[in-house]
Amino acid sequence: MPAVPALAALALAALAPAPGASGVLPPSDASNGASTVVIEGMRFMPQTLMVGRGQTVTWLNRDPFPHTVTSPGSFDSKSIAAGASWTFTVKKTGDYAYQCSLHPTMTGRLSVR
Repeated sequence: MPAVPALAALALAALAPAPGASGVLPPSDASNGASTVVIEGMRFMPQTLMVGRGQTVTWLNRDPFPHTVTSPGSFDSKSIAAGASWTFTVKKTGDYAYQCSLHPTMTGRLSVR
């Protein structure tokens, strides 16, 4: 059964973050003006996203159930169905903490420069 530990090691390696990955993405390439946050495994990836004012951010729900992207007083996606997405164009600079109102332990931050 020596193959079992090798398979387990490969599975763990696949789950590990890439070298240098911090969970924070730098501002998107200004040439396309768009960024994506993936909702999967009951979390926002990246958890913190830096973008420029005027850029578009899309949250893509890859979980099998709905989520929201809610920053009270700033933006609210309402329910995003499984497999669906929501897009928001950032108009003001600042830091915006957000969460899924259906699953409040899911949190993220949008940093607009």
